[in-house]
Amino acid sequence: MRRTALPLLSIAALAIAGCSASSDSTGTDSTSTPTITREAATPIQSGDSYYQSAAEAVDARIQQRGVKPAKNVILFVGDGMSIPTITAARIYAGQKRGLDGESYRLTMETLPFMALSKTYSHDFQVADSASTATAMVTGAKTNSRMLGVLQDTRFNNCASVEGNTTDTLFELAERAGLATGLVSTARLTHATPASTFAKSPSRDWENDADLKGGDASACKDIARQLIEWPEGDGFEVAMAGGRGSFTTVDQADVENADWSGNREDGRDLTAEWTAKSDDHVYITDKAGFDAIDFASDAKVLGLFEPSHMKFAIDRADDPAGEPSLVDLTKAAITRLSRNDEGFVLMVEGGRIDHGHHGVSAIRALDETDEMDQAVAAALEMTNADETLIIVTADHSHTMTISGYPTRGNPILGKVVSGLDNAPMDAQDGKPYTTLSYASGMTACRLVSGEQDCVREDLSDIDTTEKNFQQPSLVFMASETHGGDDVAIFATGPGSELVSGVMEQNEIFHVMGRASGLVSAPTE
Repeated sequence: MRRTALPLLSIAALAIAGCSASSDSTGTDSTSTPTITREAATPIQSGDSYYQSAAEAVDARIQQRGVKPAKNVILFVGDGMSIPTITAARIYAGQKRGLDGESYRLTMETLPFMALSKTYSHDFQVADSASTATAMVTGAKTNSRMLGVLQDTRFNNCASVEGNTTDTLFELAERAGLATGLVSTARLTHATPASTFAKSPSRDWENDADLKGGDASACKDIARQLIEWPEGDGFEVAMAGGRGSFTTVDQADVENADWSGNREDGRDLTAEWTAKSDDHVYITDKAGFDAIDFASDAKVLGLFEPSHMKFAIDRADDPAGEPSLVDLTKAAITRLSRNDEGFVLMVEGGRIDHGHHGVSAIRALDETDEMDQAVAAALEMTNADETLIIVTADHSHTMTISGYPTRGNPILGKVVSGLDNAPMDAQDGKPYTTLSYASGMTACRLVSGEQDCVREDLSDIDTTEKNFQQPSLVFMASETHGGDDVAIFATGPGSELVSGVMEQNEIFHVMGRASGLVSAPTE
């Protein structure tokens, strides 16, 4: 279905007219497509200063360039996917396939429009995933560690939420009759997926047992907010890890009887999900996933681990089995495409971030490669004329690519000189790796009151082995985020609005204006 730019760029209603002999959202031939008319909304956060400035910036591009209407929106978030991560993952993915890594191209790198995204939060120069995800799905920056609330909210203060909540793109989509979905390899209640539905002054309030101290008990925990989400008919698919926040301390985990849920209020939220209707189903493993007909009206809650899902390179060790991010993405698009009005979907590669936090570059790069394959699947399954696809990150990390390794040297290996193909040792005479971190648990530390700063000799160590941890400079219990800009890649209607150096919250306005879910800023 081909679209033309709207003749009037600030209209409140976006009409997407069908045409004959077109392709539907799954790429199959269709003889007719129904006409879709959307009344654009003005979110409750429209008076926020961050919202207003981002809305005006995107509107200026629309006035200059026009915008093609998008029936569907897919937002891919590589959690912690810094630009060095993309570069290293490109080389890693190519080398893993026996190809030249340096000239290899990730699918995301083939998208026609790109920009840089500034990731600071309202109160932090180097932000977390809660504030950055909130910026992308609400159009307003907020304080770090908070979800779905505005800048005047105070951390851990439940009373300060009133009057400071937001409407997310997913809530606007549900109100307009679109289908919505979430898939992630992290916990479903973790910062990025939770940003789509939760209003919380603390990202850590994932279940009721986390609501400790002060007036916290007056707030709803994040898992409960998902189950009680009042928008439209709710998510059609919500699949990730994190079942511990949905089950009680008296319930043994379905995969490991030695574990139990985390809830202390006695509420089994998975049972509350399935009680909503005959179409609501709950699954916990690969067999359950494979048994679902995603081309049906099933509304699927999938929680495949008590906490985060397995890293891709560790998935084979899971006795119950888990679907991959590619599997989840394909299933979600199949299910959401049943809605003739269109859909909004978030796909998070959540464990890129966790690989970096553990200074495990191989895990971060492998997770990036898997998310890139999910992007490829989405491109194949959707019509480029009606689906806006954005691939970006919430924040960066401190991993760097350094030294002068010869071309073709393993990206996870030790630096080898391009002059004589010999190890290029540091001044202490020891080899070093191409990838390293500015912070992490492999740095010098105090041992028995004295600084232990003897660098490990890597001469006889296989740095490409999956449990090797890259060296780091400043000792931290967990490697930290970085504050540098991250990439935005885009394709489909509305993608022409992605260019230059953008504020992260402008991403919401690109998606909202292209989809017709968000109105133009008022004079």
